Amino acid sequence: MHAKDVITVVTERGQTSIPAHLRKELGLAKGGRLVWEKVSDHEFRVRVLRSQPSPEAMLGFAGRFRRRRTTAAWMAELRAGEK
Repeated sequence: MHAKDVITVVTERGQTSIPAHLRKELGLAKGGRLVWEKVSDHEFRVRVLRSQPSPEAMLGFAGRFRRRRTTAAWMAELRAGEK
């Protein structure tokens, strides 16, 4: 072990806590996802999963900025720029 190693305990349910200073350092919040990679028989590497938002999530987000207009209204605005 190294001087900066942190020890946590595994509960009966197989859970453990990530110390607050490490969560802050890694930018982990509730719902954050971790990837566990087996390195050897006694070692795992844990990485923070930084995933791209799904296309569906982006459409939902973009919906806030859409104005409810008819196709005719959109076409009129586009054609106004051609003059």
